[in-house]
Amino acid sequence: MRAAGRGAVLVACLLALGAGAAPALADTVAQPPADVAVPWQQLTAEQQRVLGRFADRWDGLAPARQQALLRGAERWESLSPEQRQRLEQRAEQWRNLSPEERDQLRARVQRFREMSPAEQQRLREEFRRYRDLPPAERDAARDRWRQMTPEQRAEAREKMRQEERREGDGTPR
Repeated sequence: MRAAGRGAVLVACLLALGAGAAPALADTVAQPPADVAVPWQQLTAEQQRVLGRFADRWDGLAPARQQALLRGAERWESLSPEQRQRLEQRAEQWRNLSPEERDQLRARVQRFREMSPAEQQRLREEFRRYRDLPPAERDAARDRWRQMTPEQRAEAREKMRQEERREGDGTPR
């Protein structure tokens, strides 16, 4: 893939991940208001390189869209080479998903965002524990989970919550 095309996909990934994905230079650089268009010729050479995929239609984009893409380009430029490589890998994984898989992932992300901060934190901790398991145990746990019915999964979740509550208040199991 051409560098400009790859950069545009990654800018889109950064925008999808939100402001927490990388430090934003936009906080230190004055940005034009979202309703002010920025002509392509006024972009820096680096911005044009990263946003090259949009060159032929840039001047026709809504000003708010231009500003969002510029913020994403700034975040991209602020990333370390390792961070860029990870994002490139994630963008490639996304491109390889079927439309159905993308829809499922979007729905999962939406459900996560609708959780309370405490539930989000609990889920992150569960994932960390899962990720830290030895590979054979991780595979076995994943296989067991996939074989469960939705009802069994709900029971397993409730059991984990009860165990966490007991651990939190010092009650023995």
